[in-house]
Amino acid sequence: MSARLGELAALLGGELIGDPGAEVARIAPLESAGPDAISFLASARYQSQLAGSTAGCVIVAPALRDAAAARGAAIVCADPYLAFARLTQWWAARTRRAPEPGVDARAVVEEGALIDPQASVAALAHVARGARIAAGAVVGPLCQVGEGAVVGEGTVLKGRVTLADGCRIGARGLVHAGAVIGADGFGFAPVRGEGTEGGRWEKIAQLGAVVIGDDVEIGANTCIDRGALADTLVDDGVKIDNLVQVGHNVSIGAHTAIAGNVGIAGSAQIGRHCSIGGAACILGHLRIVDHVQITVATVVTRSILKPGLYSGAFPFDDNAAWEKNAATLRQLHALRERLRALERKA
Repeated sequence: MSARLGELAALLGGELIGDPGAEVARIAPLESAGPDAISFLASARYQSQLAGSTAGCVIVAPALRDAAAARGAAIVCADPYLAFARLTQWWAARTRRAPEPGVDARAVVEEGALIDPQASVAALAHVARGARIAAGAVVGPLCQVGEGAVVGEGTVLKGRVTLADGCRIGARGLVHAGAVIGADGFGFAPVRGEGTEGGRWEKIAQLGAVVIGDDVEIGANTCIDRGALADTLVDDGVKIDNLVQVGHNVSIGAHTAIAGNVGIAGSAQIGRHCSIGGAACILGHLRIVDHVQITVATVVTRSILKPGLYSGAFPFDDNAAWEKNAATLRQLHALRERLRALERKA
């Protein structure tokens, strides 16, 4: 596949510097792009790479317009990174083969399942009774769509995805391989007493489901547990990376992004437009308001009720000692200021 620069500039809404009839055949990183490739420069920190690049065209911000023009062809966009993202989507739509509508003869579809003629169900997928697969949806190989589950219009389930009984995902979603939506939440009641009965755990049946909105992406091998009584909720536009654990009855607000290896314990409420860094841990029953950023490996042990950027973890210790040290640490800044005041008096 190749594309003319004039076509790409119009697509991205940018100003083209150079020949609109010139063509590129691929997208490549700036440092390795050749004359047949288009690349991008999102940060002025890497401007030194621009002059030496042999890319056929570079997407740049207005601040780098002159530097890019001195090098060769360029498309000037207000947000080069966003333009790059949209270009990759356009390119993928034209270079990747779309699944053919229809149900593969090797799939298992139970009586009572409703599959739109424009949906695609791949080999060895299983669609249970009462499930609904909307137009343009794709159920990949070895997927399990449970009884009464719903896959929205244009949503893609990659291979080996499980959408368990009664769970629903909206339109234009993307669920990567191995994700499990609707496994039981981790709910057990301790059996107290002595003897053979004491010390056991009694399972709490998980009677809720998982409800996922539109335009949600869920990474490979991520698990979202069904609710105990009410549903686990993932709102529109949420982006979840690989290997994330979302506990039962968690609520995640619209357009929140969650990086890999994050753990969210049951009944936590996360607001809209939040970002959670990789390997962060959020304890159960906490509330996080809208527009909160949590950095990598932060352990959130109390609710966050004010928007902003939050960081921190504390070393493992005996719990009594940990609580005392944590309380002292929270007062460390005030203690330092008091010490400085005493030193100035002395």
